[in-house]
Amino acid sequence: MPKSSQAVAHPSNRSRRSKLKRALTKISRVYGNPAWSQDESADGRDVLSALILTILSQATTDGNRDVAFARLRRRFPTWEKVLKADVKKVEEAIRPGGLSRQKSVRIQALLAWLKETQGGLSAEFLRDLDLPEAKDQLGHLRGIGVKTLSVVLMFTCGRDVFPVDTHVHRVCRRLGLIDERCSAEKAHAEMANLLRPGESYAAHVNFWKFGKFICRARQPNCDKCPLVKDCVYPEKNFSRTR
Repeated sequence: MPKSSQAVAHPSNRSRRSKLKRALTKISRVYGNPAWSQDESADGRDVLSALILTILSQATTDGNRDVAFARLRRRFPTWEKVLKADVKKVEEAIRPGGLSRQKSVRIQALLAWLKETQGGLSAEFLRDLDLPEAKDQLGHLRGIGVKTLSVVLMFTCGRDVFPVDTHVHRVCRRLGLIDERCSAEKAHAEMANLLRPGESYAAHVNFWKFGKFICRARQPNCDKCPLVKDCVYPEKNFSRTR
């Protein structure tokens, strides 16, 4: 008797966990087992700088983000100056990062909130929070969603959380770890239920590399994929000589 379509579409957490465990083992043979260290935490940036850098990274490349951040810091050497500046001047400074009108407003709103609620322009209090607590504190601010907070908490604060960006989201869907229709935001909670303590950093870093260089959005390099047997993506891209 054939299995029901519901069972195929929604595998149990146990089967997803088994698949994730296999994937982490296989992908570590390609990329190793990266571990977080203080020296690697956002190049030693403070938490507020990391938050603003992550806001600037939205919908742009790492190169454009870095140019925008460097221009912002040259134009306004302190966050106090950014807060007090005309928003149009902040917008102009970060223009290379794209969506500068939107991002300039969001950066100033973050700074204003910190000054009002924390008594100064520092976000170091985030180091003591887990992801749900950080969402409760900052989640109402535009541009600071679960992905932004997860990135800062993991890379800058060394917290055991799993950010789901575009590359990671694609890999998780193609491996069937989450439902095809699961959003990136919801995927944070889904993957948190599958990962074991201490696995998040290596899983994120390796899935990100895998998604960027092998499991690409267009023309994935399926010939070099170590996870192809677990892949449920229907449009695999094998060479004709395979």
